Amino acid sequence: MKQSIVLSVVIVFIILSCMQETPRTDSWNAVQANGKGAITLYYVPSNGFAYYDADGNLTGVTADIFRDYVDWIENVYGYELEVQYKSIESWSDFYHTVKISPDGTFGMGNVTITDERWEEIDFSPPYMINIAVLITNEETEELGTLETIAGEFAHLRALAFEGTLHEERINHFQNELYPNLEIDYAHSNDEIIETITSRDEYFAYIDVYNYWRAREAGLPVRRHSVADEPSEQFGFILPDESDWTPVITQFFEEGEGYLNTERYREIMETHLGEELTDLLEEARRN
Repeated sequence: MKQSIVLSVVIVFIILSCMQETPRTDSWNAVQANGKGAITLYYVPSNGFAYYDADGNLTGVTADIFRDYVDWIENVYGYELEVQYKSIESWSDFYHTVKISPDGTFGMGNVTITDERWEEIDFSPPYMINIAVLITNEETEELGTLETIAGEFAHLRALAFEGTLHEERINHFQNELYPNLEIDYAHSNDEIIETITSRDEYFAYIDVYNYWRAREAGLPVRRHSVADEPSEQFGFILPDESDWTPVITQFFEEGEGYLNTERYREIMETHLGEELTDLLEEARRN
């Protein structure tokens, strides 16, 4: 009897915890019907994109773009939205959470737009073109060609960001160019940077802005430009067939396009700096 009571208490506690952790979200149809509503934005913390300033406010490139989107809805449609911000440290957990959530859910985690992901989630139009860069500790000499990576990086192991396209790039090296490659796994950009710069034992792919910030901080990291991949597009994500997808698409495509506005340029320069903004904007226009 006592064990049954304890078990019942545990089950009730789990149910209540799940209820508390499940944020309220409204579909676009519900917002239109009520003239207001609530949405939830899940995000992966990232310097420059989704981080807290000195006053404790969530800011960054994607955070500011999303606020512009919410303000645009109020200005264009007259609907007031309550936005709930939910941080998830693990990129894989973040992606899965958005995928299984109801309409009214959005995600910002610098997710690369791919045909495979379109099969299970929705995307906004791209908000940035990314450059994926291969990095090592600066003690390793610059890579001559990709074809010679097995010989030139024979002293290194790979560090793969689990669940991302960067992991797929590392797997490609193992399958096509470096069959004896040993792979370890990381779960954040900060973990990769810390590991790479603390000892000359690994190489990894990372987004260019993370490399850029490491260099600005004076960390001993080297970029191997022969392995640059400047073709990725980042987008906000939504659950598959969300009725919010046409709305966020309208926001990005209205007029000459949000990415061609002075406001977009201002956000990029504020959080990434003028030089890195120029590099990323050049990649977008090419």
